[in-house]
Amino acid sequence: MKKYNVAVVGVGVVGIEMLRVLRQRNFPVGNLKVFARSARDIEVDGQKYSVEPISPEGFDGIDIALFAGTEGEKGAAVVYATEAVKRGAVVIDNGADFRMDPNVPLVVPEVNAKDVKKHKGIIANPNCSTIQMVVALNPIHKQAGIKKIIVTTLQASSGAGKQAVEQLKEETALIAKDGFDNVHVKAQNKAMPQQLAFNVFPHIGSFVEDDYTNEEWKLVKETHKIMHAPKIKISATTVRVPVRTGHSESVYIETKKNISPEEVKKLLAKSPGIVLIDEPKNNLYPMPKDAEGKDETFVGRIRRDCFTKNGLWLWVVADNLRKGAATNAVQIAECLITK
Repeated sequence: MKKYNVAVVGVGVVGIEMLRVLRQRNFPVGNLKVFARSARDIEVDGQKYSVEPISPEGFDGIDIALFAGTEGEKGAAVVYATEAVKRGAVVIDNGADFRMDPNVPLVVPEVNAKDVKKHKGIIANPNCSTIQMVVALNPIHKQAGIKKIIVTTLQASSGAGKQAVEQLKEETALIAKDGFDNVHVKAQNKAMPQQLAFNVFPHIGSFVEDDYTNEEWKLVKETHKIMHAPKIKISATTVRVPVRTGHSESVYIETKKNISPEEVKKLLAKSPGIVLIDEPKNNLYPMPKDAEGKDETFVGRIRRDCFTKNGLWLWVVADNLRKGAATNAVQIAECLITK
């Protein structure tokens, strides 16, 4: 089997998960380089890695570069992606910097794997909450046509990075220490705009157009691009919840053609990347604690809307660090070497 020289850029929660997923999925890695801002040694699941300071020259000889890191103007991908491409690498970027670039494919392999072929050196990995939603909805869209989506996400602390997880941990410990009499605490390690322990708040990202956050607009624009369905009406509310890892979504859809909940269940049960858990009377439905560490998208609570023709509800859960980031990126790499 041919082996590929791979670089992982970034050693935060997503970068660590990328290293883990590469090993677990037996990706045919030849030489592996790990880059960050500074040199250090790290250990993941007993495997030691030597982290090198990132530089343009470091991408010499690299076939595939997985960028885990920061979004925005100073993101590693903005600075180094074109340098990696110049040196012959294909960049798979987990940040938001290239997602809406018309020349960059935005890929979820279960939905639009063929778009990988359109790359010009860079392939974008979608936002975590978008990924799990389109995995769940695309089979329905292909069968019955979706004309409207209303989604509320319940997103875990790890979606905001390692410091956000530490904030949740610290706040929970402070509240437990007071015997739960004081649920208002101030963590020293504050990464989120509000207290998260014993609390939820509808604020992920920054507030932009029409008082929606940029995280909410990502769900709209990325879904249109991935599913090649720009006419679907989409509205989103994104909420941070006191969960370590695993995003949940309450999704309402309206379809063009009538499709029953039973038909949807049968359809999703045989669709790639989906696990159907839908026995609510037996207390069986997807939960983030059960999705953590897994690569599939879990769907349940599929039911008809009682007041709207062709209206349906679904409950969708996935590990935001794996399927929502690292696993999807590695799956893109798998499509790349296959095609």
